[in-house]
Amino acid sequence: MSDVALTIDGKSVCASPGMTILEAARTVGIKIPTLCWHEDLGQPSVCRVCVVEIEGQNTLQPACSYPVSQGMVVRTNTPKVRKARRMAVELLLAHHPDDCLSCQRNLKCELQQLAADFGIREIRFERVLRELPKDESTPSIVRDADKCINCRRCIEACEDVQGVAVLSTANRGFESVVLPAFGDDLDSVVCVFCGQCTLACPTGAITERDDTRRVWDALADPEMHVVVQTAPAIRASLGEELGLPAGTVVTG
Repeated sequence: MSDVALTIDGKSVCASPGMTILEAARTVGIKIPTLCWHEDLGQPSVCRVCVVEIEGQNTLQPACSYPVSQGMVVRTNTPKVRKARRMAVELLLAHHPDDCLSCQRNLKCELQQLAADFGIREIRFERVLRELPKDESTPSIVRDADKCINCRRCIEACEDVQGVAVLSTANRGFESVVLPAFGDDLDSVVCVFCGQCTLACPTGAITERDDTRRVWDALADPEMHVVVQTAPAIRASLGEELGLPAGTVVTG
């Protein structure tokens, strides 16, 4: 099939058939914000942060899932688009804890970054938190459902990448939340603690257990002989965390 010619923000774009507006925009360096979308996962199209304006249509469309078509004219930064994106993020923040400074994902949270990008300093909507219990039942993963934004990226990672399918959505509307089967804790289901969900989560809803304090306590204990053992993959991951090129081995 021949390529598709369209215009995005005044730029002529030549896209492959089946491409989404988001993918086409990225080929010419046009950034469209996303939250539920992940390049390695599916297209849940639920957050509405990536909406764009298409000439000839009255409603905004999600760029992450809307396919390109011949002659399409797309605008990604109109007042209507900016207003819709800002409102989508504000609504998420209205039901999200404001403990950013103590959150494990502070400065690495995609929701926090979007709020900063959109210049959101105050929430116009009434703050209502679900106050759900935190799941700390496993030695490796912590699930804080109060911080879940229902992007479903963890579900996609667990089911499509890892092939385990432990997580799914439960309830509807404001009560909607991602949970293990039957609402059980993670230690009661077939979770293999691979951590794919923690990598996919854009907020602090699912994170690796932080044992930093225990490590410092052990290092400070004169009665304890401390030995550090790392898995093979960690020798490269540690380097990336410290800003070294991907794949750099940092162990002796």
